[in-house]
Amino acid sequence: MTAQTYLAYDYPLLSAFWTMLVFFLWIMWFVLLFRIITDIFRDDRLSGWAKAGWLAFCVLLPFLGVFVYVIARGRNMGRREIAQARDQQREFDTYIKQTAGGGTSSVDELAKLSEIRAHGDITDEEFRRAKELVLTGNAPAGHSGPASHASGR
Repeated sequence: MTAQTYLAYDYPLLSAFWTMLVFFLWIMWFVLLFRIITDIFRDDRLSGWAKAGWLAFCVLLPFLGVFVYVIARGRNMGRREIAQARDQQREFDTYIKQTAGGGTSSVDELAKLSEIRAHGDITDEEFRRAKELVLTGNAPAGHSGPASHASGR
């Protein structure tokens, strides 16, 4: 019998399952360790020395440090993660609103032009020129009013 064939007979299926179980438990422990390290740095209520102490404890005595951290501070880990996700979503929504709502549309510009003309601040000729600029898309984005654009020639 060759060495490979002998290994197949010597290593039964149940042992392969136990090996896979131990391997996946080891991976799950690493995931937990990295989540705990992330939680240590995420927590704003911990002082710098407390963060350094927990980090040293989790790195120097990994199994004991992880288990003690989960027992002592595990209850609020999920809350801190949810709070951080909400803050990120809020910042993202704010960014999207600022980016999408930054410029004015041509309809808004035309409404402003009509209002300025109705007040008598610009003439019909200035209104016509400013309207052409808005419709062709040459109007500067976010300018305060068409009167300054039309009279600046």
